[in-house]
Amino acid sequence: MTATTIQPALVQQPRSAQLWLLLGRYGALMMLAALVLVMSALKPDTFATGNNVVNILNQSALSAVIAMGLTFTLVTGEFDLSIGNTASLAGVVACTVIVRHDLSIPVAILSGILVGILIGLLNGFVVTVLGVNALVATLGVGTLAVGVNYAIAGGTPVSLSDPDGFLEISLGRFLGIPYPVYIMAGLALLAWVVLNRTVLGRSMQAAGGNATAAELSGIRVDRVRVVGFVICGALAGLTGVLLATRTGSAAVSAGDTYLLAAFAAAFFGSAVLRDGQFHIIGTVIGVITVAVGFNAIALLGMETYWQYFFQGLVLIIGVGVGTVARRRAAK
Repeated sequence: MTATTIQPALVQQPRSAQLWLLLGRYGALMMLAALVLVMSALKPDTFATGNNVVNILNQSALSAVIAMGLTFTLVTGEFDLSIGNTASLAGVVACTVIVRHDLSIPVAILSGILVGILIGLLNGFVVTVLGVNALVATLGVGTLAVGVNYAIAGGTPVSLSDPDGFLEISLGRFLGIPYPVYIMAGLALLAWVVLNRTVLGRSMQAAGGNATAAELSGIRVDRVRVVGFVICGALAGLTGVLLATRTGSAAVSAGDTYLLAAFAAAFFGSAVLRDGQFHIIGTVIGVITVAVGFNAIALLGMETYWQYFFQGLVLIIGVGVGTVARRRAAK
């Protein structure tokens, strides 16, 4: 028997293994497709409409922005539990800059983003220089952000007296599509390019995959991780500002709920197209899946608490199916 006759037998996988691999890679997409098909059949006049599609994308925009920032940190192998607190503080700072100091809207937006950058730098310093575990470090820094938030706002919402220009950022439309959808799409494209087409992005993926091997290849792993925290903080700050532009005011806990949403989307997205790897396209798909589920719950007249059940199930099913599929395929 020759090597040429043995080769196919070694390479060819059983059909069951191929099916499990397909399920692990496309199972999350199948879940989204099934959800869309079922709702289109149940509510064709309300769900399967152009206006509702735009509404779902608009509802996804803020969650996508903060989740994309979190993805950069996850890619480097770290976590950031301060993003919700960062978003809350950034919104309060942006509104305070306008209300108390009468500065322009662009300055207010930049102030909110700068808050996120500073918190990202602090997270990176505590993790890389002090050597504190990322979960503990970002939880502590997030708690500090809460204290600063209360010191600035005193626990009460900061509202703009003339919010029209501020509200236009979220309520304005171009070609019938709200501005936040364009912001989400633009940032998604930019984030994808950074992670997949730049030296920085490849260094981040190398650091997250094998930090020791990355260091031996000349990558400054700690520096790369700090950059990941900074990008995460900046996008969390932007999310807080955009959240404030929806109501013309900012509350001290307005962005806290985005923490769970961002992690659910990122981990669900890690089961999309790739085998447990965090990536921008997967994160955006994860955000949209959650938004479609929330939209379906609202259209079906279900109670709000079902949204939390759905969000938890998305995280468990999305990650669980991928993990089980990879194990079965390996067997």
